[in-house]
Amino acid sequence: MLDNTPVSNRYEFLYFFDCENGNPNGDPDAGNAPRIDPEDMHGLVSDVALKRRVRNYVQMREKNIMPFAIFVEHATNLNTKIMQAEEANPADSKSKPKSKKQVDNKRKWMCDKFWDVRTFGAVMSTGPNAGQVRGPVQFSFARSLDPVLPVDISITRMAVAEDIQKASSAADSTSSAADYIEWENERNEDKLRTMGRKALIPYGLYVAKGFVSAHLAQRDEHVHGTGFSEYDLSLLWEALENMFDHDRSASKGYMSARKLVIFKHVGTDPDPEQRRRQAMLGCAPAHKLLDLGEIVEVRRNFTKDTPPRRFSDYEIVIHSDRVPEGVELIERPS
Repeated sequence: MLDNTPVSNRYEFLYFFDCENGNPNGDPDAGNAPRIDPEDMHGLVSDVALKRRVRNYVQMREKNIMPFAIFVEHATNLNTKIMQAEEANPADSKSKPKSKKQVDNKRKWMCDKFWDVRTFGAVMSTGPNAGQVRGPVQFSFARSLDPVLPVDISITRMAVAEDIQKASSAADSTSSAADYIEWENERNEDKLRTMGRKALIPYGLYVAKGFVSAHLAQRDEHVHGTGFSEYDLSLLWEALENMFDHDRSASKGYMSARKLVIFKHVGTDPDPEQRRRQAMLGCAPAHKLLDLGEIVEVRRNFTKDTPPRRFSDYEIVIHSDRVPEGVELIERPS
């Protein structure tokens, strides 16, 4: 049975993943080369790229069926789904279509039906107005632990993709398959090959920092949160562990989720109500949990003369004795 109770604990987490001979996140402003910090050459992966992969996994896992449907789908118009919320919540005779009450009704409907809205939030005032939602789950940009070297490799494409209609003197002509065959037969074989390029990094181990706010998940008379539930949270952890195995492509190389370290705030007070409040507000600042070297340490098994090329070149060490009181540490995989 699904646990639809809104999450009542604050979480922070460290997410380690790596990329071998691939492009983990291309930069459109740099010819889709791997993203890097130009000051120190460390690799970057945007929070948007991570959220996209999480969405894709949940969409596959739950078959895109409400209440686990995905709002931000590939190549769709977001206003289509916002209009569905508007049609499901028509204004009554006493309310104006854009009144606060009507917008709140549509916002709640979107949270109820779409997993990524109640998880990451969304701007839903881009046409039909369903307001805006602050999501309880957020990621930082992921950053490689060491500098990466973007490599631009030339490749040979053994075929071409010419539009022979554009090469024709008759602008209004329509080409057939026979026209293409005739065009091929008239060309030198060398002219039917071309060159291409592939951007990649040899290897990079990345870490992203994540946050789950219990406050933004709650729904009561004082807080109009998203309703992000315990089951929704379990889907998030599952997606982070498995999403790269369902996101393979020639450009991304070999990407793997390596370690997920979760810090769950549980409280310390003997009074149950006070402990519940502590669990929601937190028992330690995020930097005390997430800064590398505090609780989670990364050791390097290589020298400057031999840059890292595999995950075994690193060792992730977790000092569980340093975890603050009131915080529970969870490792996935254990």
